[in-house]
Amino acid sequence: MTTEIFTDHLAKTAPEQRERTQKVLTWVSTTFPQLAPRIAWNQPMFTDHDTFIIGFSNSKKHLAVAPEAAGINQFSAAIKAAGYQHTKQLIQLPWTSPVNYTLLEQIIRFNLQDKANTTSFWRK
Repeated sequence: MTTEIFTDHLAKTAPEQRERTQKVLTWVSTTFPQLAPRIAWNQPMFTDHDTFIIGFSNSKKHLAVAPEAAGINQFSAAIKAAGYQHTKQLIQLPWTSPVNYTLLEQIIRFNLQDKANTTSFWRK
């Protein structure tokens, strides 16, 4: 089950997007129990030692995944190979495409390692 903190956010999510969003948030919570779930800027996200690791937001056409630019730069080729598009800050997971959890796990693990000694919320 998704962490309780996301319940109100999910209730406001469009019904056709809610199930997938909940599944992804639950997967992150289960796979990375050390991450702290939180809502900030009206978006679900996960932090480690008070530093941002990954965030999510919904749009009409996709679930947006925000691992910061460093995470996107590190995995740009893999993101494209998975059939996803990305901007400098967001990966777009179309509602009609399956979620590549292996890639998502690699991105989160990269951020955990890369930001292990980070003392600010965002990378500088």
